[in-house]
Amino acid sequence: MVGQSPLGPGEGRAAVLLQPFVHQVGGHTSMLTYDEHTVCKPLVSQELSFYESLPLAMRQFTPQYKGIVSVHLKKDSLGNLTLMASPGLGQQDSCGRLDSAGGDAAVTLWHKCKWAASASSEHGLVKWSHTQVTKAFKDSCPGKMLLRTDLQYHTDSLLEDANGKQPERKSYNPWGLHCHRQHLNRMSSKHNENKLQQFLLLENVVSKYSYPCILDLKMGTRQHGDDASEEKKARHIKKCEQSTSASLGVRICGMQVYQADTGHFLCKDKYYGRKLSPEGFRQTLRQFLCNGNQLRTDLLEPIILRLKALLSVIRKQSSYRFYSSSLLIIYDGQEHKESADHHLPFPKTHGTNPSRVDVRMIDFAHTTFKGSKSNPNPTPHDGPDHGYIFGLENLIKILQNLSEGK
Repeated sequence: MVGQSPLGPGEGRAAVLLQPFVHQVGGHTSMLTYDEHTVCKPLVSQELSFYESLPLAMRQFTPQYKGIVSVHLKKDSLGNLTLMASPGLGQQDSCGRLDSAGGDAAVTLWHKCKWAASASSEHGLVKWSHTQVTKAFKDSCPGKMLLRTDLQYHTDSLLEDANGKQPERKSYNPWGLHCHRQHLNRMSSKHNENKLQQFLLLENVVSKYSYPCILDLKMGTRQHGDDASEEKKARHIKKCEQSTSASLGVRICGMQVYQADTGHFLCKDKYYGRKLSPEGFRQTLRQFLCNGNQLRTDLLEPIILRLKALLSVIRKQSSYRFYSSSLLIIYDGQEHKESADHHLPFPKTHGTNPSRVDVRMIDFAHTTFKGSKSNPNPTPHDGPDHGYIFGLENLIKILQNLSEGK
């Protein structure tokens, strides 16, 4: 929906109403949909510095950086909260310009959704209407009704009960809504209406997929940044020691995989991922490649090839440490057997058929490297990120074993 920004400097400009990104499976920062091919997230200077000085070899493995947009919280007379992006206010890319489509009424915009402050909620949280969730999904996947919204949201481990049962098979993945609800509450308590915040505009890396199956992997043996407090450092070290981060250099942070037999997505969250043993990790990786009827063995070779290509690039990045970053493995749950690109390991950059698989690094708020603008005197790190490399090597090894039927 396009509205008029109430801001003085931007008066008369088209304002974009943001919605939660319905395919967010992990992380804690709220990802929002800006348009069909673009998402946005709160700007962190260290992450911006990474995108602005991104090595050329890494660009095929990261979302395209599209610029910066100003966002403000808006509350209507009924107390409904919305986030509005104001195109043209502080909006630019690394070359000093952004596609002008952002401020054009012709750009694909999402329908308005309302976030109602819940007066009855014990924690004063913001509630999301399940009919609006359904509508948001329909808008993102036109003509498809894949997910039901009958699972009530809980603040603890969302997607699995104490007996290991999986009610999520019948539900909408609530993780993105959970993150967005928390973000709205933080903004409403800290910021006045119309106070501008800057957000990063990034490529929506799953926009080309009809049924995006997504695995979010926290990479590396260390998760805390160089600037972490002693308390935060100890907390992250403990999480790594108690999960597969220490033993494998990788742990599962979230997942959604389309199940052809039920017509729903199977979802897992970060709490599930933290509890997995190395063998449990392997079984979940296998589950990610299973469509409910069979194992998608056709995907193993292209994923392995893409991971090997990423590994080659990471080995050459001296001084970079990708602390707390994630790696997304993506494929389409709808099989495209007619595709001429059946075995291509790399995404297509043109044409109508979606790529078979994709691998993308995301979340660089704690990434450090020599020459970072946000941190001119970072902790010196020599050579490549060996913790990240360790995780990639183990991931490739597990997938190769799956490919060989082990």
